[in-house]
Amino acid sequence: MAKNKNIKNEDSFSEVESALTKTEQFIEDNQKVITIVVGVAVAIVAAYLGFTKLYIQPREVDAQEQMFMAETYFEKDSFNLAINGDGNYLGFLDIIEDYGMTKAGNLALYYTGVSYLKMGQYEDAIEYLNSFETEDILLAPVAYGAIGDAYTELGETDDALSAYQKAYSYSNNDFTTPIYMMKAATLLEADGKTEDALELYNTIKEDYPTTAEGRTIDKYIARAEMKLEK
Repeated sequence: MAKNKNIKNEDSFSEVESALTKTEQFIEDNQKVITIVVGVAVAIVAAYLGFTKLYIQPREVDAQEQMFMAETYFEKDSFNLAINGDGNYLGFLDIIEDYGMTKAGNLALYYTGVSYLKMGQYEDAIEYLNSFETEDILLAPVAYGAIGDAYTELGETDDALSAYQKAYSYSNNDFTTPIYMMKAATLLEADGKTEDALELYNTIKEDYPTTAEGRTIDKYIARAEMKLEK
């Protein structure tokens, strides 16, 4: 029994030694290629870090400083000045063009989209908002919701519903979720899809009772139920 175990152990060691020998031989045979591959990988990482530190980071600071006045105009509802600048300070379109690779340049896409929405230029709003990228749990739903608002104004109900669904599904919170559930439900009810609307109304009542939407939801539920009873 012990003899068989020793034989098995010897076979295992032999296999390991054989594998190590093959690996060593492979490395020896391909040493030049491996060295080049490792060198290229190191160069790529170094280039990326250098590009980020020496180019992107300074541009980020500059972009944020340049965008200050555009944000000020945006907050004052001076959307045309916010988008196009005032001749002395850059507008959001300039920030997008000059600092497109920065976080500020990305945020300018959001501001531009919302500005166009407020100005009634709905197709432009959709274009810029669709280009905006974020994983922020509050800002992402607001961006989707703004796209929904633009589609609603254009009368494109299906696209509006899709955007609102993305908005309320993105994150579960009392700030944005009930707002876009309500907008989706209102569209569904107007489109004759009362049962689907009622389901959302009830979700708002059950899950978000203390929100502005939750405090007034009973009248919408009652209206939808009356429609279904007819």
